[in-house]
Amino acid sequence: MKALVLTGVKEFAIQNLPTPDITPNEVLINTAYAGVCGTDHDLYAGRPGSAAAVPPIILGHENSGIVAAVGANVTNVQVGDRVAVDPNIYCGQCEFCLTQRPELCDHLSAVGVTRNGGLAEQFTAPATVVYQLPDNVALKDAAAIEPVSCAVHGLDLLKLRPYQKALVIGDGFMGQIFAQLLQAYGVHQVDLAGIVDDKLQRNKEQFGVTETFNTTREAIPADSYDVIVEAVGLPTTQAQAVAAAKKGAQVLMFGVGPQEAHFEMNTYDIYKKQLTIQGSFINPLTFRDAIALVASGKMNIDALISHELKLEQVQDFLEGKFTGVSKAVVKVGDFE
Repeated sequence: MKALVLTGVKEFAIQNLPTPDITPNEVLINTAYAGVCGTDHDLYAGRPGSAAAVPPIILGHENSGIVAAVGANVTNVQVGDRVAVDPNIYCGQCEFCLTQRPELCDHLSAVGVTRNGGLAEQFTAPATVVYQLPDNVALKDAAAIEPVSCAVHGLDLLKLRPYQKALVIGDGFMGQIFAQLLQAYGVHQVDLAGIVDDKLQRNKEQFGVTETFNTTREAIPADSYDVIVEAVGLPTTQAQAVAAAKKGAQVLMFGVGPQEAHFEMNTYDIYKKQLTIQGSFINPLTFRDAIALVASGKMNIDALISHELKLEQVQDFLEGKFTGVSKAVVKVGDFE
């Protein structure tokens, strides 16, 4: 099979590899599409994602495809099924798994991070993380089920009510996902702050966003929002998120920033406003919800996918040689 192998820091090689074997509890998948995200940028540069990736490794943790073979013990999918794969695999035995917090698993492993993923014509995964897709969910869209499921987990950590006024900071793919998702969850007003006029305007005209703010030239209103989702991960935008919070607000710190980064906040404001500042990590038990949201039409994934790449283009993409990016997926196999 053809595979794009990460052989070192910022080093890829196209290789022909044997079809991977499966254990009795695993599934072999013919890859259709693999999404590329910020985690892949980090892994390519030698930084950890949800865990560290040790070369040689095949990246690709946002995957869809067709089941090619199943192990003897597999009953939830069969050959020919259209599927998406939750990359995160939990040990089931550590303190966090046994207290219903598997996302914090001490022995977390992940398809496309600690084991070979979808930037190859075939990959394997435990049957427990392979999900059959409804007929109306395209394989291309299904490559983005994983990031949607991460956003679902973030919102599951909050207390959302229809009366609330929400702000999403960040007009990248995840920020735009959150803007749609908050509306799907019934929040009556969702505003979006970012730096790209075209994205901001499209979200206002097509995706139901009420107000937009281009932060390169206008300020976000202070003390104005019940829910703020920070989807960038920079100290500047994290500080903006806290400043935008009104009394009793909830701030979701979703954006992934540099490990050494810090931001300043006024601790008296945290006390006086009675703020909740919530972190969010990966996607425990939210994959089925994400599939349902996409299948229902409440999430428009296709409109957010700006680039369809070949395996040979992934390195140039990660080197920043493409412009106007909202979301990129790699078309690996000839499946629709």
